[in-house]
Amino acid sequence: MEQDQNWKGRVILAGGLFGALFGVGMAYLLTQRAEREGGQLKLGTGEGLRLGLLLLGLMKQVSELGGGG
Repeated sequence: MEQDQNWKGRVILAGGLFGALFGVGMAYLLTQRAEREGGQLKLGTGEGLRLGLLLLGLMKQVSELGGGG
């Protein structure tokens, strides 16, 4: 019975770990690109807005997983 009560914590922990690893991976890729181009990382307002909207769309898709249709 207690296993059924702990599922939320496990899901939140797994999501947090996945998000942290994904974030570190993306930061690594961005820094590698900046180094190849010979400068520092520069994200403009437009790029930041596009990235934010992309992440919101991803969150929406994830929230619809397992919804049954």
